[in-house]
Amino acid sequence: MSLSAARPLITVYSEKNEKAGNNVCLPAVFKAPVRPDIVSTIHNEIAKNKRQPYCVNRDAGHQTSAESWGTGRAVARIPRVRGGGTHRSGQGAFGNMCRGGRMFAPTKTWRRWHRRVNVAQKRYAMCSAIAATGVPALVMAKGHVIDGISEVPFVVSDNVQGLQKTKQAVEFLRRNKAWADVAKVYATRRMRAGKGKLRNRRRVQKLGPLVIYDQDQGLTKAFRNIPGVDTMQVDALNLLKLAPGGHLGRFCIWTASAFKKLDTLYGTWKKPSAAKSNWNLPMPKMANTDLSKLLKSEEIRKVLRAPNRKIVKAKKTKANPLKNIRALLKLNPYAAVTKKQAALTQEK
Repeated sequence: MSLSAARPLITVYSEKNEKAGNNVCLPAVFKAPVRPDIVSTIHNEIAKNKRQPYCVNRDAGHQTSAESWGTGRAVARIPRVRGGGTHRSGQGAFGNMCRGGRMFAPTKTWRRWHRRVNVAQKRYAMCSAIAATGVPALVMAKGHVIDGISEVPFVVSDNVQGLQKTKQAVEFLRRNKAWADVAKVYATRRMRAGKGKLRNRRRVQKLGPLVIYDQDQGLTKAFRNIPGVDTMQVDALNLLKLAPGGHLGRFCIWTASAFKKLDTLYGTWKKPSAAKSNWNLPMPKMANTDLSKLLKSEEIRKVLRAPNRKIVKAKKTKANPLKNIRALLKLNPYAAVTKKQAALTQEK
């Protein structure tokens, strides 16, 4: 269960980082089990659904008239280019090991690019990703700079939804001490390693805060030009943005109305979701995950047997009969006679 469950009331802050005077109850989805294994798997599958098919030209490597010379000429049986009077004639062709030949198993557009993912699994992963955003340790482990943030999860008043200009959005982030995370994005902007440089993907950078809103009254336009900052509508939450790379703990800024709407969307353990039919929040496998506290509890200690404090001495190592006469006599009593006769023979 998420650590944020220990704090049932969350403070709402204004755009000037002042307490707005009203608190909101922590939605039940923040108490869902945090399962990094499910999130990583589902993210990996969902991310495949945006891929575009690609393949090599169907004629690549076969645009020459080549034929094998057959056996008996002391050369490999690979097809060879016909003709003479040029370096190209007699060279191997077609094969994937040949210069100018086709690749092995040429790629085709009818590959299985997309993946179907179970709805229940997607919802489980989404609940885990949301719950992880409420744990400061996971958010910091993800690399976000939240030292100055008043509270996690960070909830702001609905006035933020009405921001129209980028200047206002920057001022809001600065006043709420979230700009440090955006400054980290600027600092990490660097050239991409690899061929992506040639394909209009020259630079890479880390991700900053994710602003989750209910009503877009200009907010998306205000934040869209700030590097690393993403915006998302609460009714259309996306796992690819909530847990980028399949890693839990993105720093989220929630508007109050979006935060309150989570109970309606995902339900509680007492009340089912209004938006998702025949579905309930996933239950944690363990109500208390403090294993040391469980093992020391009186209920468990009562049914355990008393510790066995009797010291069992280890058995002595087996003696080598070739070096130890007693061990030899145990195995072969006649060895004493043989040894004595050998000694008498030596004296003579």
